[in-house]
Amino acid sequence: MELCIDYQERAAFLKALAHPVRLQIVHSLLTMGCRNVGCIEKSTGMSQSCISQHLQRLRAAGAVIPVRSGNEVYYHASSGELAQLVAALMGEEAESYVL
Repeated sequence: MELCIDYQERAAFLKALAHPVRLQIVHSLLTMGCRNVGCIEKSTGMSQSCISQHLQRLRAAGAVIPVRSGNEVYYHASSGELAQLVAALMGEEAESYVL
């Protein structure tokens, strides 16, 4: 039985993570849990507009999921598959991550 793998989708997902700031954002979401742009801005030292652009790219790839709470939008990592991938890159255990 042959599995149907969408290689283009997988490559786009990896490409979205292939930027240091985006990888830092995803790692932060996995280690600290759901966060808003202001929290991410403080932890990275980058501007809100820069963070928003990176989050938009991560959203398009399906790596992060936005959740609106009043006027704020909070982001969290999208899946256990993402957690396993980042854990492998960072040399950490995916079980310690917040999903």
